[in-house]
Amino acid sequence: MKVGYIGVGNMGGPMCRNIIKKSNHAVTVFDLNPAAVKTCTDLGATAAKSVAEATKGADIVMTSLPMPRDVEAVTLGDGGILANIGKGQTYIDLSTNAPSMVKKIGAAFAAKGIAMLDAPVSGGTVGAEAATIAIMVGGDKKVFDDALPVLQSFSANVIHMGELGTGTVAKLCNNMMAFCNAAAASEAMMLGVTAGLDPQKLVQVISSSSGNSAIFKAFSERALSGQFTPPSFALNLAHKDLHLAMELADELDVPLPQGSATHNLQRMARKMGLGGADSSVILHVYETVLKKTVKP
Repeated sequence: MKVGYIGVGNMGGPMCRNIIKKSNHAVTVFDLNPAAVKTCTDLGATAAKSVAEATKGADIVMTSLPMPRDVEAVTLGDGGILANIGKGQTYIDLSTNAPSMVKKIGAAFAAKGIAMLDAPVSGGTVGAEAATIAIMVGGDKKVFDDALPVLQSFSANVIHMGELGTGTVAKLCNNMMAFCNAAAASEAMMLGVTAGLDPQKLVQVISSSSGNSAIFKAFSERALSGQFTPPSFALNLAHKDLHLAMELADELDVPLPQGSATHNLQRMARKMGLGGADSSVILHVYETVLKKTVKP
């Protein structure tokens, strides 16, 4: 297949590079960062000069972009994907988007006879590099089946969730749980440290007990080292994802008390200038207030 890939940053870059390395698909890439493009062209991809150039002639066009407004601009804006894509081509958005935006874009593409899949990913930059990320996909099953070989070239866990938009909802649910888990870990570690426990021994206890999780493992490594940069998943992006979950809850009238509390904790950390650090840096809010650190 011919793949047009738009957005090769922290997550999009390693996913795109795995398509190049692990398959025989011909890949054309576009990004505003020339250095990011070069990491892909060095492996055999072709550089496009525009969104239009990356779109034309591709069997599948993919985007991996930071914000819903970025996806909207690239898909529906002047010179965007919709203006340059034709019947027989498929559009796949790998970004974490708003369900309402997915439906808006999907409707615009459907009016032109173009199939769309929403396929957000989870697993962070480490998972993206290792091709172990999960991809949760919404859209027509036949379109999904046809695109599966490309998706499997950069993921070992591709799950079809249902109609268009369901992949995005699944991603928001997953991320909300992860962020709430990190907030709970922050509270538990600060409680233990303030009570005089050895933080390394507390981590050992939790890691072998019912409080353990993949999130706690990553969180505890950051907490014990005191190193929150470079980020695996930046706080600014985590805040965006949880904000989207809160918006969906408002639309559906679903109470999210844990999500709301965690969202406010993220806000406080961002107001402290920590938005570019790893999302686990929410711990620093507690450390600042209590004038203690988890780091031994």
